[in-house]
Formats: sequence, structure tokens, C-alpha cells
Amino acid sequence: MTLANYINDLLYRYDCVIVPEFGGFVTNKIGAKMNDATHTFYPPKKQITFNAYLQHNDGLLANHIASSKNISFEEATTFIANAVVEWKKEIATSTITVASVGTLSLNEAKQVVFEPNATHNFLVASFGLSEVEGNSVTRFKQEVKPLPIVEEKENKIPVFLKYAATAVILLGVSYAGWNGIQYQSENELLADQQKLATKKIQSATFVIDNPLPAINLNVSKSKENNFHIIAGAFQEVKNAENKLAELQQLGYDAKIIGLNKFGLTQVTFTSFNSKEEARKELALIQQTVSADAWLLIK
Repeated sequence: MTLANYINDLLYRYDCVIVPEFGGFVTNKIGAKMNDATHTFYPPKKQITFNAYLQHNDGLLANHIASSKNISFEEATTFIANAVVEWKKEIATSTITVASVGTLSLNEAKQVVFEPNATHNFLVASFGLSEVEGNSVTRFKQEVKPLPIVEEKENKIPVFLKYAATAVILLGVSYAGWNGIQYQSENELLADQQKLATKKIQSATFVIDNPLPAINLNVSKSKENNFHIIAGAFQEVKNAENKLAELQQLGYDAKIIGLNKFGLTQVTFTSFNSKEEARKELALIQQTVSADAWLLIK
């Protein structure tokens, strides 16, 4: 299999596949959508982009190749490096087709341009789903008719009924006025009582004769080693343990710090709580022991 085929296989399972010294293919899940112009429905998919700045070796691609070809991690790393050299020669004069992922080429500014394959879907959950073209929908608008205007006929009311109605209205107003006066008097009484209670509450004071003494607590914050120099990331735990033993024999304070987001076991040369110290040690390790070592801030 070629390097492109191994990248193609990993993109079904992982969100990022990095090709050391070349760049990384990054996926982003997008939901189902519809094209209003063509009435076409598209299933969810993985949208793939290319980032030329992702070049450090996280071990994912090398471990996958080593497991597939039944070779060592170092041999897999060499295989990737040779393929990258060929890619850089090829892209200078032509376009590279990366399996079903897409194509790579150079623009006028000699920058890598990636064109994804729009017909291929790397989202496993959408396997077997294809785009569907539907029929256009015509919305029904119901016409609202205005109600007819009804002319009211003037009814003649006898004079004695008009005077009777006026007397009833005056009696109602008088009764409402008397009730309003009573209601206002009750409200004023309640307001006065509330003001008196508020004054009594505000006049109350509390004095503590013997206040508690102040206590000063000296809390010291322990510094954690958050800067790790990574020696490698391994798919098999046994390989990670072998690497750990190898580094400890060389005198390093090596440790296994768990899994990364790709499910690989990470092994460190050593760890520091100072970024400057970690950078100095990383430069020394890259010059004398492993050029693939890199700094993880965690």
C-alpha cells in the first residue's frame, strides 16, 4: 500500500492524521443540509481540510503502518520520510492525488493547496446514505376576506328611561366614592404602621464585645511538572513499556503519562515545571538522542 492509502484508512477513525515534515489532514463533522435551489438533501459527512503547519510526528501514522506491514516503528518512520521526499518532488511539477481524500498542488506563491474529494464521505455513521433530490413544495396562502360592515340603527329611547338611567349612574358613582374614601383611609393606616415598624427595626443595633481573632493561613501551592518531553506515542502498551525501560537505562526520569486524544500511549524522557528548563533539555535531547522528540504542555 502507498502512503496515501494508509492516510485514507485512518481518516475513517480519527479526526486528524499528520504526515511528519509535510502537513496534517484535519476532519470536521458537519450535519445534514438541504440545497434550497435544487431541493437536494445531503447526509452528514466529514469535511476534510489540510494544514501545512501540522508537521510534528505524533506517532499515529507510523504506528498504523508498522502494525499493518508488521515492521518496527523506526522502519515505518523511514517509509513515511521516503514517501514525503517523493511527494515534495512530485508536487513541484504536478498534482498529487491522495487516494479518496483529495488532491494537493502548489499555487503561484508555492503554497500547498488542497482540494477535497466532494463525492467521498469519511463519516462511518453515514455509510450507505446518499444525496436525495426532492420535489419542490408550493405553500398554500388562504385569502382572508374582511367582515361586512353592519350599520347600527338608531333606537329611540323614551325620555323617562333616560332620566332613570342617569339616576342609577349617579347613585353608583356616589357609592363608589364612599368606598374609595374608606379604602384610602385603610391604606393610609397600614402605611403608617409599616413606617413605625421600619423605624423600630432600623434603630436596633447589635454589638459584639469579644470579636473572634483573625487567622492568617499560609497556603503553599505545589508546582506540577506540566512540561513533558515526549519520546514517542505507541499503539501497543508493550512497546511503550519497552521504550520506558530503554530510557530509564539511559538515566532519564522517564514516565508513561497516559493516552493522547488518538488513543496512543505517551512516553516521556522527563518532565519539568519550568518551560525554559524544558526547552533547554529538549534541544539537548534532539541533538544527542532523538530528533523526533517534542514538547507537550499539559
